[in-house]
Amino acid sequence: MEITITEQNRKIENVIELAIIQRIHEIRGKRVMLDFDLAEMYGTETKVLKQSVKRNMKRFPNDFMFELAKNEWNELVTNCDQLEQV
Repeated sequence: MEITITEQNRKIENVIELAIIQRIHEIRGKRVMLDFDLAEMYGTETKVLKQSVKRNMKRFPNDFMFELAKNEWNELVTNCDQLEQV
């Protein structure tokens, strides 16, 4: 069975989409991605990503980011096994 370039691209896009979806969490009733996941997706360090956002805050809506309370982080880790390693 021969796979066309279009089919291969579609499969790659599906894998990428699934990887992104798996990094979306619901916190405070909002769908969010964690800073270290975003940094990894953009190929940079978390610290660099956060510095860039802080330098350009005017470009983002007021509710673009928020910091988790310790109990929120603990709950997220409890619900997501892969976060225990972070």
